[in-house]
Amino acid sequence: MEANQRDKLAKIMEVMGKFGPFQRRLVALTFLPQMLGVLFVYADLFVSGEQKAYCNTSWILDVGPNLSMAEQLNLTLPRYKNGSFMTCRMFLPVTWDLDSIIKFGLNYTQPCSQGFVYPESKTRSIINEFDLVCGEDFSPEAAQSMFLTGLLTGALIFGFIGDKVGRYPCILLSNLGIIIFGFGTSFVTSINQYLFFRFGLSHSLVGYAISSMALNVEWVVGEHRAHSIILSQSFYSLGYMFLIGLGYTLPHWRLVFVFGTAPVLFLVSFIWILPESPRWLLVKGNVEEAKQVLLSAAERNQRTIPLPLLDKLQVPGKKVTNASILDFYSNSQLRKVILVMVFVWFTVGHSYSTLNLKMEAFGLNEQLSKMIPGMLEMPARLCGICLFEHFGRKWSMAGALFQGCFMNFLITFIPSGTASLLLPMPSAKSLPCASCPGPQYQGALPSLGGGVPKTRHP
Repeated sequence: MEANQRDKLAKIMEVMGKFGPFQRRLVALTFLPQMLGVLFVYADLFVSGEQKAYCNTSWILDVGPNLSMAEQLNLTLPRYKNGSFMTCRMFLPVTWDLDSIIKFGLNYTQPCSQGFVYPESKTRSIINEFDLVCGEDFSPEAAQSMFLTGLLTGALIFGFIGDKVGRYPCILLSNLGIIIFGFGTSFVTSINQYLFFRFGLSHSLVGYAISSMALNVEWVVGEHRAHSIILSQSFYSLGYMFLIGLGYTLPHWRLVFVFGTAPVLFLVSFIWILPESPRWLLVKGNVEEAKQVLLSAAERNQRTIPLPLLDKLQVPGKKVTNASILDFYSNSQLRKVILVMVFVWFTVGHSYSTLNLKMEAFGLNEQLSKMIPGMLEMPARLCGICLFEHFGRKWSMAGALFQGCFMNFLITFIPSGTASLLLPMPSAKSLPCASCPGPQYQGALPSLGGGVPKTRHP
């Protein structure tokens, strides 16, 4: 009986139009969320840029209020042997006057006790916002792992919700969560709060992803199904490049989440324009509501569904058996496909995340290491349409996996010194100066010119 119902629904949807204006609009509604989703997925890589921190030694301004930042650092921070300042230690504050400090210098050091300053930083990131330096370092890999853990648990939760209450309510609930946790991330006051909101945001993102994907698959039929999914996924790449622009344009990390979440407010309009899945309605026995959404879709496609064909959709004579994740144990073919896809997704996800997080290790600068994957994904996804049409799903996937394995294998043979050839040589201004004390004390502080003086014990 269930198979008969699916066959009747397939005939109705063919009469309604396989990919008319209704389905095209439905697919287009997923473009903006796909662009915004990648912004939240990889935001950690752009709001936690490396920041060089120095101990806050503003205590010396009490005796020398006119000192510049360079002069202040020269007087209060010890140096390494190459002349660069130590980043996690400072000279012990004293009660001397400025002339005595200049004449005799400071001898004893201690860890930073009054916070940190970032004189070379031009933007505000979570590193200098929460002082994640000197033993409290922020790990993008750990934050990304926390985010991915949220995706795992969110998929289980929203998968259950989508099957129980429908795809349409699940999408609305997910959008509400994106708004709450997206804007909430912009107002956190600690790194623990940041990780909590990122965890909650990942739940909402995966909820929208699986619900919108299910809705598209259940409305679009035939060869257009794969095309619509690939096209919507291509906007994922555009979102990646959009994130790059935001990350390197906005001066404050909180603005990245504000500008990234603001467009989600327009998705509230989904309340009036998103339809429910007719397949889900039939499974739940809501035949009359399923007929209404099918008639509405046919009207937008300027098609007419014959009433005798529509009346063949009836309430099942017996209660529909609830589906379970354990059902694949009783179906050998389904079990084989699921297990293969589990291993494929694990391998692809591991390789993709590893390469994305470690691109800078290949010697590229930070901008290129984030931009290159996003630029390459767009043509790669679009090429998938041609591959599917000419070679089918099975051989296209096998060829892509073989290519990925082969390239990963070649990476192991890249010489360790090759990466440095891709980096530009630093200019003279960027090199540490071992003989450059503060401008007002040139000659007055000869001991500071050659690194750490012999009489000091930092």
